[in-house]
Amino acid sequence: QLQLVESGGGLVQPGGSLRLSCAASGFTLDYYNIGWFRQAPGKEREGVSCISSSGGSTYYADSVKGRFTISRDNAKITVYLQMNSLKPEDTAVYYCAAQPWVGSSCPSTARPYVYWGQGAQVTVSS
Repeated sequence: QLQLVESGGGLVQPGGSLRLSCAASGFTLDYYNIGWFRQAPGKEREGVSCISSSGGSTYYADSVKGRFTISRDNAKITVYLQMNSLKPEDTAVYYCAAQPWVGSSCPSTARPYVYWGQGAQVTVSS
């Protein structure tokens, strides 16, 4: 069975850092675009970042550009989201998702993604 599992969430003070991991089981990531999404209470799910199957193309939402970095290690079948300079407005449940696709770009919206993880809570608070 194809599964994605997020880890690395937690409570951090404003200005701090966290690294989220998205580990795949049941499949390799070589032919999948991977996206990170987040959903805060009372808000719609939003695209945070994505990385193409080759790793050659990435996307960042304006709200996280310059602070978050996405990377992938296909050998370890894991995608990472390094989050620095965290703000209270980054508080949300973060989800990773996989889209079976081989191409030069990744989608920033949720609909193309087929497989989803269960989510990891990130809370930024003093």
